[in-house]
Amino acid sequence: MRHVQPTELMDPKQEVNALLVYPTFPQNTYWSFSTALRFAGKSSAFPPLGLLTIASMLPSHWKPRLVDMNVRPLRDRDIAKADIVLASAMCVQKPSLEEVVDRVHAQGKRIVIGGTHITTTLQRPTQHKGDTFILGEAEQTFPRYLADLAAGSPLAIYDGQEDKPDLTKTPLPRWDLISMRPYGSMNLQYSRGCPFDCEFCDIIEIYGRRPRVKDDDQFLAEMDILRATGYRGSLFVVDDNLIGNLPRVKKLVPKIRRWMEEHGFPFSLYTEASVNLAQQSELLEEMVAAGFRKVFFGIETPEPKSLREAQKEQNLRGSLLDAVHKVQRAGMQVMGGFIVGFDSDPEDIDERQIDFITDSAIPLSMVGILSALPGTQLYRRLEQEGRLLETASGNNTEGQINFTPRMDPRALREGFHRITTTIYGARTYYERVSNFLARYNPKRPEPFHLQDLLPSIRAVASSMVHQGVLDRDRWEYWKFMGNVLTKYRKKANEAITLAIMGHHLRKVAYTNAAAYRA
Repeated sequence: MRHVQPTELMDPKQEVNALLVYPTFPQNTYWSFSTALRFAGKSSAFPPLGLLTIASMLPSHWKPRLVDMNVRPLRDRDIAKADIVLASAMCVQKPSLEEVVDRVHAQGKRIVIGGTHITTTLQRPTQHKGDTFILGEAEQTFPRYLADLAAGSPLAIYDGQEDKPDLTKTPLPRWDLISMRPYGSMNLQYSRGCPFDCEFCDIIEIYGRRPRVKDDDQFLAEMDILRATGYRGSLFVVDDNLIGNLPRVKKLVPKIRRWMEEHGFPFSLYTEASVNLAQQSELLEEMVAAGFRKVFFGIETPEPKSLREAQKEQNLRGSLLDAVHKVQRAGMQVMGGFIVGFDSDPEDIDERQIDFITDSAIPLSMVGILSALPGTQLYRRLEQEGRLLETASGNNTEGQINFTPRMDPRALREGFHRITTTIYGARTYYERVSNFLARYNPKRPEPFHLQDLLPSIRAVASSMVHQGVLDRDRWEYWKFMGNVLTKYRKKANEAITLAIMGHHLRKVAYTNAAAYRA
């Protein structure tokens, strides 16, 4: 077995085989949509944008290969061929990351690890000689690592958490390293950071409260390059709050609209934003005209006291219900995040959450128990109060609690499972989707591309078999489909997609509730 020395890795005469590894996400969770993806013959929601960007930063004599373990298994021969392994992971990928590290070490190879898991938890796997941990945003730290590697003296840790890089210098992703066929969507990023101060949020701790953005032309160039690959379809603008820098995004969106018009709307866009988007009528109208069809809002809770406790003041500036309805009528589907377990939650919070989700007609409502993520203000407060129990897994939708809540823990879990099984019960869910479709006012049909034909046929056929024949709620499914065909034929694509996603969420909700009560 050849053991490569640091100086060899930087010798331009010596070709270096670099293996980039993305660990697996847990399957059958609210966030994986694994069932829905399988219906369309897909393996994963979107590719590892961070690693694709890191690949562009490697020296020219490095030959990168990427293995996304959510698409295919990592094989021993993949590691054996590598001179160096690079991995990135979120907290929820921790178990898979640890397995990767053990397998790399077993073959005597060095590994470089970055990502939010390493940055926020500082829970690093057992370090072997030559391993390196990259904390913070890679644009600052990774070049320093490469420079030290060239000098033959790489450090064990590069901590760039205090350095916020200039995103205008972020390189283009290496789309050539992946096949796009297994993914449900592609992804691009315009900004990092958020101006708000939510107590439970780790985004502001990692990326800061002063949103940084790319140049408009730079972002449009990324869209150009993605289009040039031949990809057509869903495109997730992965910013945690796209409108964090309002003046800049107001200039960008009209340019995206013109680009989409000139190129025949090759992408269907979706993103995340704060609820105050509803107060920006002109921007909202421009986003819809630009092809944004979905937006995720962190609504969290209808209880004002809990919002104040969480320092989520932006959600107290008007009616949350009115904000959701305004965006839906404008032509965008709202997805929503909801949380129970705040100290200020009343005893009937489960009923109030169910009522809000029903009244708002948000089909895809992601409900979780409050989780104290490492590095957050919430984590530090609960640590001072002696209320922390364990490190958060990064998945707050399983019903686990990692701190001592004010509410009785059993009542909190029971209420959580009651919310999820209720809102994803077949009749309740289909009624909510129908109410959404009645209010939803898309400005143009969903763009259809030839490459979508076979996945769409497969998804519809799978839906009819699994939901319309095999599922115990098949009669509710056919009642819903009949309602769609008589009232919402022009919105049938959205209706079928939501039916499939609801099927996945219902399975997860029922499975989690059954496991809890077993």
